[in-house]
Amino acid sequence: MKIKHIANTLFLSLLLSLPAFALSLDAAKSQGLVGETPQGYIAAVIANADSSVKQLVDSINTQRKAAYQESATKAGVATDIIAKRMAQRLYQRAESGEYLLQPDGRWTKQ
Repeated sequence: MKIKHIANTLFLSLLLSLPAFALSLDAAKSQGLVGETPQGYIAAVIANADSSVKQLVDSINTQRKAAYQESATKAGVATDIIAKRMAQRLYQRAESGEYLLQPDGRWTKQ
């Protein structure tokens, strides 16, 4: 229950703490350039993405990792548990047309 509460708080803080990247991330998602992974991070959908996509992916993932680590420390669990829980929420909330990486490595369009 504690992990669920922390995951909910983390999800909201991720949504609210990234206003500078929200539009860029949303645009990249809607254009099919990036998608969510089961590990709680984003990745370029296209293997040879341009540098702006790579920079966006690195920036968002760095911020997510820090947020996951902070939440994991508070909950007393491993960071990957929080990250996977967040991935579940992000998959559930994916908009139509966004890409989601499946465990077998295939990208599927929501």
